Amino acid sequence: MKRYVIGQLSEIPQQVGKVVRLGSLEIALFRLSDGEIHALENRCPHKGGKLAEGIVSGPFVYCPLHDWKICVEDGWVQAPDRGCVRSFPVQIVGQQVIIELPEEAKHVS
Repeated sequence: MKRYVIGQLSEIPQQVGKVVRLGSLEIALFRLSDGEIHALENRCPHKGGKLAEGIVSGPFVYCPLHDWKICVEDGWVQAPDRGCVRSFPVQIVGQQVIIELPEEAKHVS
């Protein structure tokens, strides 16, 4: 895993998606009401809707295109729909937000 500092904790609003780019990879960050931060690829597996533009409710985000319900903790689409979005580990060190990406994410510079 390779670690990337993507910003400060204070820059991530609660219950609203925030987009960060690492190379060609677009990531949606979600800071839940309990303070946990989660990172998903910013693309619904259905039609590619931008998840950061979706409505956040509890640990779920609803795709803005077709209302698919996706868990921000693990990226799994909730029934009756099916699929999964790539999720990435997030760490908070001091006030820095750090994302870990697999080494094979070669499109990240």
